[in-house]
Amino acid sequence: MEPVQGEDGVMRCPWAGGPGPMRDYHDSEWGVPVSGEAAYFERLTLEAFQSGLSWSTILAKRPAFRRAFCDFDAAQVAAFTDEDHARLMQDAGIVRNRLKISATITNARATVVLRQAEGLEALILAHAPDAPTDHTATSSAASLALSKALKKRGFVFVGPTTMYALMQAIGIFDPHLPGCFRAGAAMG
Repeated sequence: MEPVQGEDGVMRCPWAGGPGPMRDYHDSEWGVPVSGEAAYFERLTLEAFQSGLSWSTILAKRPAFRRAFCDFDAAQVAAFTDEDHARLMQDAGIVRNRLKISATITNARATVVLRQAEGLEALILAHAPDAPTDHTATSSAASLALSKALKKRGFVFVGPTTMYALMQAIGIFDPHLPGCFRAGAAMG
């Protein structure tokens, strides 16, 4: 896989070659480290919702996801009731998937419990790969280990492929292809 040159003359990962939200996400956010529980919980949630869908769909619905899930405040989402779940199932602004909505509430509750230990951010960062990552992979030993660690702590919809995408999104390793103008730029 090779980067592609956009009409603006800039080399990017192939999925971000054309103008629009996907390019904007690639250029400013993908692979950039985040901090704080809400940022990690948001990315974890969005990656779970993306499973089986296009990332462009999730990006388009991101403002509605933020409203629906209280800006990803885990304590507020953890307190959601069956009535809240039913309300979310009627919210056309988000992906109305019963299992993924339930997973978000379950994961919020697990995030709150995790505060008594290392916290969500520390747990995820503890699973950073030791070696450079294969840019053509869809999972890794590190994403499998993270998936197992999260499941052990009560999280759901956190399979190794989803966790690999999370690791890419939050810059645990540099996800950009060699030759992409962002390669190496986002790593803190």
